[in-house]
Amino acid sequence: MRHHYFLFILCLLLPFGAWAQISQTISGTVQTEAGTPLPGATVFVKGTYSGGSTNEEGQFQVKSDFSKGALVLSVSFIGFESQELSLSEPDNALIVTLRPSAMLDQVVVAASRVEENIGQVPVTVEKLNQRQVEQITTPDLVAGLARFKGIDISSSSMLTTSFSTRGFNSSRSERVIQLADYMDTQIPSLSSNFGNLLGTPVLDVASVEIVHGPASALYGANAFNGVLLTNSRDPFRDQGLTVRLRGGTRDLLDGQLRYAVKFGERVAFKISGGVVRAKDFIPNNEAATSLLIEPSNNAVGSNLGYDAVNRYGDVGNTYAADGRALAGKTVFLPGYSEAQLIAGDDRTSSYKVAPSLAVLLTNRLKATVDYKFTGANTTYQSASRYRFLNGGAHQGRVQLEGGNWFLRAFTTRDFSGNRNPQSDGSYNLGFLGAFLQTRVVPNTYAGQPGQPAQLPFANNYFQVYARNYNEEFARNGNNADAAALYARTEANRLSPQVQPGTPEFEAARNQIIHDETQGKGARLVIRSVLNEGSGQYTYKNSFADVTMGAAYRQFLLGSDGSLFEDKKDGDRIINYEYGAYAQASKTLLDDHLKLAAAGRVDRFQNFGNAFSPRFSAVYSAGADKQHNFRASFSRAFRAPTQNDQYIRLDVGRAILLGNVRGGFQGYSLAVLKGASPADANNLYQANKLRLEEVNSYEVGYRAQLVKKLYIDVDYFYSAYNNFIATQNFVGRLDGTRPAPAELTTTNAPGSSVRVIQIAANVNQRVQSHGAGITATYAFSPAFTLNSNYSFNDLITKNFKEGTQSFFNTPRHKFNLGIDGQTLERKLSYNVNYRWADAFLYESTFATGTVPVAQTMDAQVGYTFKSLHTTLQVGGTNLLNAQNLQVYGAPSIGRIGYFGLLFDIK
Repeated sequence: MRHHYFLFILCLLLPFGAWAQISQTISGTVQTEAGTPLPGATVFVKGTYSGGSTNEEGQFQVKSDFSKGALVLSVSFIGFESQELSLSEPDNALIVTLRPSAMLDQVVVAASRVEENIGQVPVTVEKLNQRQVEQITTPDLVAGLARFKGIDISSSSMLTTSFSTRGFNSSRSERVIQLADYMDTQIPSLSSNFGNLLGTPVLDVASVEIVHGPASALYGANAFNGVLLTNSRDPFRDQGLTVRLRGGTRDLLDGQLRYAVKFGERVAFKISGGVVRAKDFIPNNEAATSLLIEPSNNAVGSNLGYDAVNRYGDVGNTYAADGRALAGKTVFLPGYSEAQLIAGDDRTSSYKVAPSLAVLLTNRLKATVDYKFTGANTTYQSASRYRFLNGGAHQGRVQLEGGNWFLRAFTTRDFSGNRNPQSDGSYNLGFLGAFLQTRVVPNTYAGQPGQPAQLPFANNYFQVYARNYNEEFARNGNNADAAALYARTEANRLSPQVQPGTPEFEAARNQIIHDETQGKGARLVIRSVLNEGSGQYTYKNSFADVTMGAAYRQFLLGSDGSLFEDKKDGDRIINYEYGAYAQASKTLLDDHLKLAAAGRVDRFQNFGNAFSPRFSAVYSAGADKQHNFRASFSRAFRAPTQNDQYIRLDVGRAILLGNVRGGFQGYSLAVLKGASPADANNLYQANKLRLEEVNSYEVGYRAQLVKKLYIDVDYFYSAYNNFIATQNFVGRLDGTRPAPAELTTTNAPGSSVRVIQIAANVNQRVQSHGAGITATYAFSPAFTLNSNYSFNDLITKNFKEGTQSFFNTPRHKFNLGIDGQTLERKLSYNVNYRWADAFLYESTFATGTVPVAQTMDAQVGYTFKSLHTTLQVGGTNLLNAQNLQVYGAPSIGRIGYFGLLFDIK
């Protein structure tokens, strides 16, 4: 086998000599209009992979082949207009002068999966270049995108963030997709992106593009409200060593590295990665959990106790008739704060390493093999809050690409810690708090008739509370408030909760977080796999430009029963989908009008077929096509997440079940409060999940009004059908409706009658609309004023009473910032102020109001060119203002840093 491997490599290398012999050299200098050299400019022979970047003096040297005629040399640099030079023979004294670019000269690929000028893009899109990425001040790249129009960021913790556009934000962002070089960056088991955890290392990012609104016509299911695409730097075009080191408040340590090198003209290698460490922010929301989540909850401060948002183990018990004066009342245990449960472990970190090897098989055919290993210690919020320790993913890719086609395959394998049960791994904070209350303790009333020697703590507490409540209630003339105060005092005295920090607490905590057993342990095990293969081909003819492609995706879901309905060490659950797409575009009226139509057909294992079309028109007016009017219609589909399809997670107050089989029947939660199960209004029924659909219309205007003023305006309207939302009801685990007499056993130990939570399609048309505007005025390279405003609104006039939308989006938000470079591009700076309106945040974990947020971020850098070093000082949320983004998560406070950036070409 080894001999075959070396023969294969030899076959790849054989053409190298022949290719080198016919190569000729083009060389020269790239400079500004003032004659200043531009180091790092990209110089390539168009239509090939032959080229590179300029050195510190702006000089370049490119191998080429003129045997087939003239060539076109493409030259580009961030912030300058690209140039193309036609050459009929080698030239070793080229002087290429680049002019500062207008924003309409940017080229994007995410909107239509092919390169196009941003002015002719038919949808709303934002693009960050490499310099803008380097100016992001947040520890995580995704969190820094909030300064751009229409983008919302949801942070479960410092390094766990997700993005969304056009509403329906969540900590999972299940209505958008996030790609790194077109590879999905989700953690397959959680159907979620942990910020840029599995994305491109920040120093290897060439650009970031964000498409607003539906994009399923080209990207498939779940490109529902947007697409985030990160493009990495090509080692053939961009070699050298870059290192960034930052240290700051909250014990922040941020180290990033990229190194790229070419071996001759045919092989290039790069390795990039980094480590971020800090002390995380810890939530401490003592507000009462919403009645939508805990229907039996009491008010804050009640002596019956209450379920608080960020308390865990504050389990409730509703007394039956034998509770006498407590009958029908619910008493809650004291519980533990998040800080107490993590026991001082407030560290957060992420790390990744990403080597990549690229080989030019010919000057028009490139093969790439790369691998990414990433891990994290962080906190993630979904149906509960999870400490994600020593978890992460492996991702590998092989790709073959020509000038107008590619074939790509990648695999992602996630993990949640060492499989050794004694090692630190991920765990569910809700389970940890609840199971601490089930440890066996001495019975306060041991020795009395019918009383055992020992009881679970929760049982003991509730019986002590009930006995003292009823006795005091009788003594005080049926004064319920006095009885509750007395009972709570006595219960806390006679049956105290184990105290954090004690040896007993630590022993119990360690046993629970290392136990994978359902119903006893809090350990979270994930071991799922995502495999995907795709290809695309683009060609032009006299009638239209055509792009076509196809993709196959397979999920292998594994959790040892800790998250999905699989079994410990059993076979993974298999789920698949595949699809094909095509797009045709045509320019008319002397290239002033561009029409495009795209469509994609997808097939899902659990949901059948779906067709996603997009039709668009862009009209470019003006002598330089500087006024661009766009209109589009898009339809997109959202497949329920893997969790929605296959989850089986018992969180105590309810059990979360997947919904891809026969649906469910049961009763509304009102029956638990005395409503009649015979009343037809209290019957519940949900069919198996279907695909969610959105039809969206957009109009927009993008223009360079004057040379220095850029503006982009858009308006959209979206209508959702088969809207997927979380629903709670009382039913049997097998999906059937229990008999009315069985309702008294709801959530009782061993009972099949439970409060059940599922994802289901809502029989409610959901509509939203919004608008946004970006205005940028470049007074000079030293001073640019940036501003944007976004409006998002959920149309609720036809909503049924009690409907939860999970819109989770501020109605109004804006950004105002300045940036620039001066002193021969040695001094750079950027400052951004962001304001976002208050809004209602709804989720399965917590529901409440997120208050008004305002943050200010800034960074200043000074470059010592002779040392190849830039000194950086900056920070995020410098005013240390309230910055809550997810209800139930912490407010992300001020983080300041000091750093150095070394860049050697």
